[in-house]
Amino acid sequence: MPKSLTLGNGNIMACLDKNAEVRDFYYPYIGLENHIGGHNTHRVGLWTEGKLAWLHDPTWNVTVNCENGALMGNTQCENKTLGLDLALYDVVYNEKNVLLRHAVIYNKSPNRRTVKMFFGHEFEIYESHSGDTAYYDPRNKTVIHYNGRRVFLANGVTSAGSSFSEYTTGIFHIEGKEGSYKDAEDGQLSKNPIEHGPTDSVLGFSFELEPEGQADVYYWLAAGKSIEEVHELNTYVLGKSPEHLMRTTRDFWRAWSTKQNFNFYGLDDNIVSLFKKSLFTVRVHADNHGSIIASGDSDVLNGRDTYAYMWPRDASYAALAMDLVGDSNVALRFFQFCNTAITSDGYFMHKYRPDGSLGSSWHPWVARDGVTEHFPIQEDEAALPLIALARYYDTTKDLEFIESVYNSLIKKAADFMVVYRDEATGLPKPTYDLWEEKYGVTTFTACTVYGALIAAARFAEILGKTKSQKLYTDTAHQVREGILKYLYDAESGLFLKMINFEHDAIVADKTIDMSSVYGVYAFGVLPHADPRVARAVKLTEERLSAHTFVGGIARYEGDRYYRKNEEGPGNPWFITTLWLAQYHIAIAEQEKDFEVVKKWLNWVVDYAAASGVLSEQLDPKTGEQLSAAPLVWSHAEYVITIISYLDKLEELGICQKCNPVY
Repeated sequence: MPKSLTLGNGNIMACLDKNAEVRDFYYPYIGLENHIGGHNTHRVGLWTEGKLAWLHDPTWNVTVNCENGALMGNTQCENKTLGLDLALYDVVYNEKNVLLRHAVIYNKSPNRRTVKMFFGHEFEIYESHSGDTAYYDPRNKTVIHYNGRRVFLANGVTSAGSSFSEYTTGIFHIEGKEGSYKDAEDGQLSKNPIEHGPTDSVLGFSFELEPEGQADVYYWLAAGKSIEEVHELNTYVLGKSPEHLMRTTRDFWRAWSTKQNFNFYGLDDNIVSLFKKSLFTVRVHADNHGSIIASGDSDVLNGRDTYAYMWPRDASYAALAMDLVGDSNVALRFFQFCNTAITSDGYFMHKYRPDGSLGSSWHPWVARDGVTEHFPIQEDEAALPLIALARYYDTTKDLEFIESVYNSLIKKAADFMVVYRDEATGLPKPTYDLWEEKYGVTTFTACTVYGALIAAARFAEILGKTKSQKLYTDTAHQVREGILKYLYDAESGLFLKMINFEHDAIVADKTIDMSSVYGVYAFGVLPHADPRVARAVKLTEERLSAHTFVGGIARYEGDRYYRKNEEGPGNPWFITTLWLAQYHIAIAEQEKDFEVVKKWLNWVVDYAAASGVLSEQLDPKTGEQLSAAPLVWSHAEYVITIISYLDKLEELGICQKCNPVY
């Protein structure tokens, strides 16, 4: 199930589904150790007059949103069967590891009645049921879940200052037990004080609501590495008050999202709102140790794996987006992560876990013949961090940091890209493509190598390393010549998806791929206005457009990933569609030229979730979000597109100081 809201502070991240129930809870890394696991649920429900309805019950009408300008969930729920409405306001406290939820219950009945609110927890601590314990602590009237160095404390208070009136702990999904949430169906919890194994728990709050009356509950879940630590967090919440912590968290994110005075000239409020929500999404997926994961959505790939890894490619775009809006701290930590993760030979492996260890992969070390060696990397992932690092330097002028990582990151990666090339063509040797599917020499990867070598040459020049500057510059030009000679098909007017070599002969893959022409203009191989680029963009747009009422641009012809039907080139992606918008920004010469850009920005807004979440791709017939949601790369490209638009307005003199960052 795609996630509708992600909240976090760099140490913990909570992902809420379309019913505002927590389905993922990561700690102590963003993306590593999901203590709910995605297949379990932290339920929220209301009971009255003998009926209980959890928020995933079809009697509820639930709309999950994110406050405009602040990283706070704002969920509105209506249940006509119960005669109750519910508003939920959610934050992860920015200073400490606490998820806070403020619930406001509205009695829509003309009668006075008893209403109970339940919060259920299904934990899978350390992503394993082995050794979990849940118990009620009577000393401070809290419920604790723990396993070794992972401890979680649940508590809450009403606006009147009273604690939960009921609780229970139990086991679920074993020994015929469905879970403790069943204990709440009669409106009365059994107060079982302790349980071990696959443990769950439920807290209950009771109210007497007047006709058209309301009641408030503040609930929190604290995460720590010891029981003492979560007790201290609980004391802190009670001392400061949950209301105060939620208010200051909202104020923090409002200040964070407006610290740069962008002039969003000509853009609708909905476009600007999604810009800020996209910034929140990218920031929430950035771990305080430097990793930026692709998505916290645990429901991808049908149980085989998730997107909760750091791909150097996706993360480079995310770091670039943060740099463009003036948040260089996220980018700096990412480059420090890269400086540690890069291999001694100067490349990155497929993907990494947020703790820096190697992530899972499907890239084999040998070809299908079982003999020919395949290098299991995507070379664009060695190139893109250097391209992002160049922008970081433009924004920050942090020469000391550049010097500190020159030999260990910049030179190491650039030297690899110099050596790992085919002598005959000057192009990079084969690696896996950016879509992680095919092995060969792709136009996109070759273009990123060109851009990275230009960036490395610039760093070498700044630091007075003239021999390296010449080497990187000369090699970049050789790569560019190879791209234009071997990867451009003059007859069709398109840039090839890739080439391979068979018995010294070049075999071309002429599949139209949006990344091919994008790579050419995005990384400076050819200017945007070059006739070859213009022709290739026109042909690519014609062939990759969805040609349905949904619209948008597919990745490449015949894309089968999450494909819903056989018509058309494949599912439209937010990323590739925004690449097209970026092209139109670059070639704009007057204000009216931006109309097509605004059309695509509004298209993104139209297919975003109510909370602002952007998935990876869409069903071309229904517009349904598919695959990972949110996808950080989609949000990063949206931010990059908006900033590119503002920069172009300044360049054309249409808007003065649209972008105060750079």
